Amino acid sequence: MLHVDPIFAATSTASAYAAGGVSALPSSAAGGEALPPPFTIGAVLTETRLDSWLAVGLVLAAGIYLYGVHRLRVRGDHWPVARTVFFLGPGLGGIALVTVSGLHAYDTALLSVHMVQHMMLSMVAPIFLALGAPMTLALRTLPQRPRKRLLAIVHSRIARVYSFPLVAFAIFVVNPFVLYFTDLYRFTLEHAWAHELVHAHFIMTGCVFFWPLLGLDPLPGRWPYPARALLMVLSVPFHTVLGLTVMQSTTLFGGDWYPSLGLDWADPFDDQVLAGGILWAGGEFVSVTMLAVLVVQWIKQSEREARRVDRELDRQEARERAAKSAA
Repeated sequence: MLHVDPIFAATSTASAYAAGGVSALPSSAAGGEALPPPFTIGAVLTETRLDSWLAVGLVLAAGIYLYGVHRLRVRGDHWPVARTVFFLGPGLGGIALVTVSGLHAYDTALLSVHMVQHMMLSMVAPIFLALGAPMTLALRTLPQRPRKRLLAIVHSRIARVYSFPLVAFAIFVVNPFVLYFTDLYRFTLEHAWAHELVHAHFIMTGCVFFWPLLGLDPLPGRWPYPARALLMVLSVPFHTVLGLTVMQSTTLFGGDWYPSLGLDWADPFDDQVLAGGILWAGGEFVSVTMLAVLVVQWIKQSEREARRVDRELDRQEARERAAKSAA
């Protein structure tokens, strides 16, 4: 990070333009894209982009998932509608909302928009992708050979290591600090391919963390519910620390990148404070909400286990009565 005095930056930039040292304000952001217009709802709608590789990937993922659901229904098997809604709606739809919609035009111009993307890609969308149980759907619809390969991948040593809750927790917590408190963030602003790679990394990190905690798919080494709830609680302070650090920082993240854009409708320092508030409040809200979801899952699992025990006791009593009658 580089300290930038807002008054000095404004006066020095204006002087340079007046003296003819700089021909014009920067006309492009990362990857040579044109600078966006002032941030409004209308601009977000008009700047929507449907020609990116991510848009194609989202359409393919939705089509494959729906095809699997269709195969189950043709076969006469049941698939919960809620899982389909979770996967397609807040899951894939959440990713599209912050990457394919007009928000993408502002992700290298406003730190606050980038933080909204961060929250959606790493905390919100992965949760609903996990609740959609796509792996279970694949195991129920794939032919025998592909199904065996998928099971081999799920139970491989690499999958066991990365899905182990403590490893996933460490990756989930450390990643934002590595990104924002090193020169890596400035690099992603200057190179569009690196920025897109960070988006994919956010999604993968969120899936690795939330899938073992809240997901419905069969994963090896899944922790019991009390341990999962404890891990979820421990993740809350890290978002608070990171958000408050961003809000209280006297230096701009990305160095002089945001002032150099010359956006007369946005102040980089005010936007950074807003970005920290989004990270702080959003992180706590999602963590607490997901803790509640985890508790609900815990209660339902306990109820299922109680019903299973009751059925087993009923069967034992029936066998005892049958044995007495025979005697």
